[in-house]
Amino acid sequence: MLSSDSFLEGVHFLADVHPTRAVGYKALARATSDLAAMGAQPRFFMLNLALPASRTGRWMDGLLAGMASAARRFGMVLIGGDTSQYPSIVMSITVGGVADVGHILTRSGARPGDGIYVSGTLGAAQCGLELFLRSRSAKRNATFVRPHLYPRIPIELGRRLTGTDARARIASAAIDTSDGLSTDLSHICRASGVCARIFAEKIPCVNLPPRLQYGGFDPLKLALHGGEDYQILFTAKGPVESRDAGLKVTRIGEILPRRHGECRGALIEIVHRSGRTARLAPRGWDSFRKKQ
Repeated sequence: MLSSDSFLEGVHFLADVHPTRAVGYKALARATSDLAAMGAQPRFFMLNLALPASRTGRWMDGLLAGMASAARRFGMVLIGGDTSQYPSIVMSITVGGVADVGHILTRSGARPGDGIYVSGTLGAAQCGLELFLRSRSAKRNATFVRPHLYPRIPIELGRRLTGTDARARIASAAIDTSDGLSTDLSHICRASGVCARIFAEKIPCVNLPPRLQYGGFDPLKLALHGGEDYQILFTAKGPVESRDAGLKVTRIGEILPRRHGECRGALIEIVHRSGRTARLAPRGWDSFRKKQ
């Protein structure tokens, strides 16, 4: 199984601001997250790297050290690639993994009646990104900045959800939360031909101290639209307990049939704590969305 991902200076990271090791670590982590969401065991990767001559030497050494750290954590080896000179830093990473035949998770398997689940908590990486850009420091607000710089990838959860090792298959569809819950859930809905209803009070939002909430950070908005948490968002027919998945998972909603009037014409509806129901537009990361 193969997947590929790009990591671009000025789009995904700032070379003069982000720690070099974190750039290397995250470049491989974000590519590997796609394998985890499909239930594959990562094995190898290839790196195509273009960069200015001024970034060779110390900067490049730090980049490769961070990437090597991620490779050791995920059990991967570098098997090839290419380097070239270019005015800005451009990385393209191809990752490969293995999965049992018939045990690959896709976005298209969700069916009406399935529960919607997500692992971990949501919103920490987006919060960390905004704090990091404000202070330009990895040490300040480290609790929130670290998930942005060094995301943890739930590889074992993906494997468990496929039902390998003689266990029954758990998930019917899955995706990683790289672009934000609202956007990634809409991907599942489109691929599966269904709608979704989620409940605000069920979403595992990042726990923020009062100083950040007073500073304009909204935990629910961060959880709904913030990206790069790299958790696994999945659907399942039966109840799923954390002990079954091997990691904290939370049921946040249900899959509905896509028929006239369902979800009020939207792919996703959200039920707020007050009981009010509203359409939820996908407002996570979109490379081609026009800036307002």
